[in-house]
Amino acid sequence: MDFEHDRPQSHTGHGDISRWEQDGGPEASTSTSSTLQVRSRAGSTDLEDSHHPNGPIPVWLRESSKSFHWKWVPYPVRHFARAVARWVEGPDPPRMQKITPFFPTVQEAPVKLIARYLPRPIHKAALLAFFLFCWLLTFSLVLRRSSSAGNIQGYGRPQPIWCGANYWSSGNSCGLNGNRCRPFDNANLAFRCPANCKAVHVLTPHAVGTQEVNYKPFVIGGPAEEEQAQIVADYIYRSDSFVCQAAIHAGVISNQKGGCGVVKLAGSHTNFTGTFRNGIESIPFDASFPKSFSFVSDLSSDCIKDLRWPLLAVTVIFTTILSLCTASTAVFFPTVFTLLFFHVGLVSDPPRTDSDYASLSSLIVGRFLPAAFVAAVFYRYTIKPQQRDLHAYVERTVLWLGGAWVGSLNNYTFSFIPIQRLTPSDLAAQPGARLALVMVVVLLLSIALGQIYYLRLEGRLPKYLAIYAIFIAFLIVCVIVPSLNLRIHHYFLALLLLPGTRLQTRPSLLYQGILVGLFINGTARWGFDSILQTTAALRGDGPLNSLLPNITAVASTASNITFNWTLPPFAKGFDGISVLVNDVERYRWYHGEGEPEHTFYRADTEKEYFRFAYMRGSSTADFTKAGVWEGTGEWRKMEKGPSR
Repeated sequence: MDFEHDRPQSHTGHGDISRWEQDGGPEASTSTSSTLQVRSRAGSTDLEDSHHPNGPIPVWLRESSKSFHWKWVPYPVRHFARAVARWVEGPDPPRMQKITPFFPTVQEAPVKLIARYLPRPIHKAALLAFFLFCWLLTFSLVLRRSSSAGNIQGYGRPQPIWCGANYWSSGNSCGLNGNRCRPFDNANLAFRCPANCKAVHVLTPHAVGTQEVNYKPFVIGGPAEEEQAQIVADYIYRSDSFVCQAAIHAGVISNQKGGCGVVKLAGSHTNFTGTFRNGIESIPFDASFPKSFSFVSDLSSDCIKDLRWPLLAVTVIFTTILSLCTASTAVFFPTVFTLLFFHVGLVSDPPRTDSDYASLSSLIVGRFLPAAFVAAVFYRYTIKPQQRDLHAYVERTVLWLGGAWVGSLNNYTFSFIPIQRLTPSDLAAQPGARLALVMVVVLLLSIALGQIYYLRLEGRLPKYLAIYAIFIAFLIVCVIVPSLNLRIHHYFLALLLLPGTRLQTRPSLLYQGILVGLFINGTARWGFDSILQTTAALRGDGPLNSLLPNITAVASTASNITFNWTLPPFAKGFDGISVLVNDVERYRWYHGEGEPEHTFYRADTEKEYFRFAYMRGSSTADFTKAGVWEGTGEWRKMEKGPSR
């Protein structure tokens, strides 16, 4: 036999060494009868880390060559890294995940029934068009009925107001003696409130005397405990209370359905009591305020209450039927996305509820167009791959569509979580927020581990690790951008997490539905708000952390009290002092208007609260906390820190 024909050409020893160094190790011998297997000391084959045209090269040989650049890394570290890399790559061949339906005959029955009687695509398209027309007609008729304000006999058509509407602005916004917020009495307003107003909270500290109110409804006053059975007209509320929440507290309307009423300005009032009624705890205030209101009782009206729950039933029924009867993901997702988007924007969580539906519809259409473009992108890369050849239509309805509704209605479904905004100041100030955040993070990590397991089985984990490394790098860049703060909105959180849900597993169906719902709610309610915001934008009407005036009460009796203060720091732009008495601006002093002092008088012995702030023109910096002028003439100095 001629072995020379099968044997590779020999070379000199120097040539072999040269090729060894060039290729990173010697060539494995070849033979027609067998392949050389080289095993490590542990007895396992370790050949998959390197490849050569003539066969695999053992790792220990490759790493012993002069061209190997990682010799400085200890061998145990290199061995561990190779083991991690092999684990990340997943099994070979990959184990692709696919949902096997429970009771497939039952789940596929509606789709097969339609295919049997409407086999042609044009017939199915006509049925879909008729189906959407029925939804639009039903939804529009109920929405038109819900938007009808009705009439209150003797007061006319009620005016729609939003849940946070009130008669008085904080600080010195109402001007000296509240002149910008007149009239104080002898005026009525017929109003109509939407449902779920109890969920509206103040998100920055609001001073009420010496109290600071934050992360709760804003209602000051109401009936005393012993006056619960009295008529509604005797329930007096301070005029900066949220009218709709005060109406819920008084029992004029319900939180579930909203309703109509008539508010009557009642002028000055003293001693507002705090009580817990109808799920709202009102705030006490034991001093006088120049403007208050009550509600007119025994009204005769045909007011239409908020019909968001009947409208929810309409859209849930139509989307459920669509999910059970549609095999095409290209029909299912765009239709469900559109129906949920307009339901959230017009019904369940509209941007503002005091505008007419024409203006609201215009706003929602403007937000829908960019949201639909983004939805088309994540449909292409996450939703379509997940639901390819999926025949578990009942499970899709329960898990994916149910999750989408849970996410879309997060103003109800997640309202129990005590986190309003993911900012350090909010997490520090809101009771229970840090613990809730830890629990949410632990839950997300456990979900992520489950998704990592299935991504590894499909051999997709290396690619997804690279994708999320890019995401993390982007977030780090956002964090270190000077003068801007990273804020994670609903829609942005959904976009970050959606790529990891493309797997066809039952948990992924649920997770993806919830995330799509969060995206819908975030963009329909708030639009594409920036993820990078200035400190002023995040602060809103909260404390500015500005300089506070140094105030001294030089003399006090039961009938008068005199204060003096240091001159405002003109170098920082301050030129005056504003003084609030019982949360109403009663005095302004500007540089050049005499000595920096003032005496206040009173004819009775009621308690009064004083707060002071520097001014730039007519705008104020932070106020001090309230000092108390007791009825006995004693002065209790204010505590340290700002207020608004």
